Amino acid sequence: MTDAAPSSRVSAWRYALSTTNPPEGPIDAVTRWIVISRAAVLPMTLVAGLVAGLLAVRAPGVDGRWLVVAVLGITLAHLANNLMNDLYDTRAGSDTASYPRALYAPHPILSGLITRRALGVVVLGVNAADLAILVVLTWARGWPIVAFALAGFVLSVAYTAPPLRLKKRGLGEPAVLVVWGPLMVGGTYYAAVGSITWQVLLASLPYALLCTSVLMGKHTDKIPYDEPLGIRTLPVLMGERWARVVTLALMTGFYLLLVGCVLVGALPWPALLALGGLYRLVAVWPWLRQPRPQQPPRPVPVWPLWFAALAFVHLRVAGPLLVIGLAVAAIAGI
Repeated sequence: MTDAAPSSRVSAWRYALSTTNPPEGPIDAVTRWIVISRAAVLPMTLVAGLVAGLLAVRAPGVDGRWLVVAVLGITLAHLANNLMNDLYDTRAGSDTASYPRALYAPHPILSGLITRRALGVVVLGVNAADLAILVVLTWARGWPIVAFALAGFVLSVAYTAPPLRLKKRGLGEPAVLVVWGPLMVGGTYYAAVGSITWQVLLASLPYALLCTSVLMGKHTDKIPYDEPLGIRTLPVLMGERWARVVTLALMTGFYLLLVGCVLVGALPWPALLALGGLYRLVAVWPWLRQPRPQQPPRPVPVWPLWFAALAFVHLRVAGPLLVIGLAVAAIAGI
């Protein structure tokens, strides 16, 4: 623990939350856990929870208590997934000092921030807390909650853990689409309302496309590292050029599906405020049309991630604008 002044600690937390990296020098316990947990990407899940909550806010039978508990549950699930990925990939030997996971940010185990055993204990603790939330929500809303939670847990573990290791078989990206869409948004909505409609499941997909675009970008960045290890992500199977095309298609698909959802009544028309994210898509589009540069043209805290960073800065605009649009609709009763 450092004796830095409170303002310095807050600055360190802010820096770690925006870059996934600690600032130079000694770090305090909070900054350390922000880095270990990769808390910088947890807002992706919080936005999914907000989308579900704002879709549910005026639905018959909505209960704010179970909504809050469900959002906490999916956030803990994302946190557990981050920790499990680092634990399993280190055990499997794919996470090394020369692999991107240890280059764009300190690897929890390899950097000495935490021991493998301690990380395993934390994983068990977070999953135990999620299990308690599952029991509470099942008691409140019935057995369908178990289906949502179990499907999410299985995909989360199977993403990196043997024997399935979905990431190695070109199935990691589709799994993310399902998790951040129907399972997170749909499951949270069900927990809040006690029922679900096809409109909600459809409305969950635009944001899921944004999340999947970030993973596609990340795996495209990692092609030179993954291919020699036999890790067959979709970008490895497609090659960089087609992986960049698919990433752009996912980002563009967000807007097309958003409009489609509004036209069929799955989303209220103020959700079209998210079209404001097109300006960021236009800004990153030329970079995604080009091969990955040998060196970043500007400082990138998470280098060697490049396409992932471009997709993430787009998500950070389009996702919150979607939430604002849904909030406007909820307040106005649309």
